[in-house]
Amino acid sequence: MLRRSRAPKRALSPRGVTSLLAAGTGVSVANVYYCQPLLREMAQSFGVPDARAGAITTLTQIGTALGMLIFVPMGDLFERRQLTAWMCVASAIAGLATGTSPSFDALLVASFTLGVTNNIPHLLLPFAAQLAPAEERGRVVGTVIGGLLVGILLSRFIGGLMGGLLGWRSVYFMAATVMLGLGASLTTFLPRSRVEPERESVTDPTSRRLAALYSSMARLFRTESELKSAAFSGAALFAAFSAFWTTLVFLLSTPPYHYGAKAAGLFGLLAAASAAAAPLVGRAMDRSSPRAGVAVGAVLSLIAFGLLWRFGHSLAGLVVGVVLLDVGVQTGHVANQTRIYSTFPEAKSRANTVYMVNYFIGGAAGSALSSRAWALYAWPGVCAVGLLSAALDCAFALGGRSPSRAV
Repeated sequence: MLRRSRAPKRALSPRGVTSLLAAGTGVSVANVYYCQPLLREMAQSFGVPDARAGAITTLTQIGTALGMLIFVPMGDLFERRQLTAWMCVASAIAGLATGTSPSFDALLVASFTLGVTNNIPHLLLPFAAQLAPAEERGRVVGTVIGGLLVGILLSRFIGGLMGGLLGWRSVYFMAATVMLGLGASLTTFLPRSRVEPERESVTDPTSRRLAALYSSMARLFRTESELKSAAFSGAALFAAFSAFWTTLVFLLSTPPYHYGAKAAGLFGLLAAASAAAAPLVGRAMDRSSPRAGVAVGAVLSLIAFGLLWRFGHSLAGLVVGVVLLDVGVQTGHVANQTRIYSTFPEAKSRANTVYMVNYFIGGAAGSALSSRAWALYAWPGVCAVGLLSAALDCAFALGGRSPSRAV
């Protein structure tokens, strides 16, 4: 059950608020991933090679990391509902620019901008953690992350299906419309958030408070080994995840598959079924150590890439590898976020920013490396990138010491 802050214009039950937060994270995070099953169609549209099309994913993820670094910490300083609604409008404008891109270079710029504006899930996640009682925080965060993961995985299905039927540009026109609807829904139904207390006086100028906020975030990363461990673990985990999904559409276009965007989207639908594990993982984190969840996620990711390397050209092997990889990523991600929200309750947005900026930097690195590996070594090169990333996650999973709580 969620605690109420200030009453919304139209009241929802606590379960309804959780569902709205989960849906909001899902439909907004999808903007980053619509491109993945469409990369080949985008490349053909502008006459560029597949490996270069991978830059679309990389730049979108780099933009996401930059946007989180700039905007998400403001959730500890400004009211989150209003801030999130404005970001929905900005994301809609960026989606429209992506869909109307006249050249490949313009598409790269628009994709980067879409990433910068798409920090909405990472404003909503700390909001959910703030509203949840401590004894239910893992379950609530797990439910909202489940919505986020469903959005990531269904975005590939929707993007592949719509792109195959109506062209890739139609996907971004739809996304812009959805973001405007989300902004209106959040404003209408969410309670107003409490602004977390700051050390600085509220009479200080906004610029000074923002400078103190970013300085505090840098200090968190520099001094808190628990946060640093979670951030590096998340980066390695998402690098492995992105390495697979960025290049899957290329694999599916080669023998023995000869599939296109629609088939790549169907794999996203398959993987979305595994997102039901996220609330279960969250409940497990309420009863046990999040570090155990991080370790389990790392091991599952390693096993998945071993199977994908050996059996990736078999449909059954590819299906099993997809499910194992997605369950592993969910487990590690939910465990890491439960870990940081519990450790830094008074600095949720800042701690989440440190974690998620590293997370998306890792994703961008995984996308870039796997695109290059595909061009040089095809599928074995991609799996090598994934295995190395999963191995790094194992190394980081057990790092860190008890936090000193320097916020």
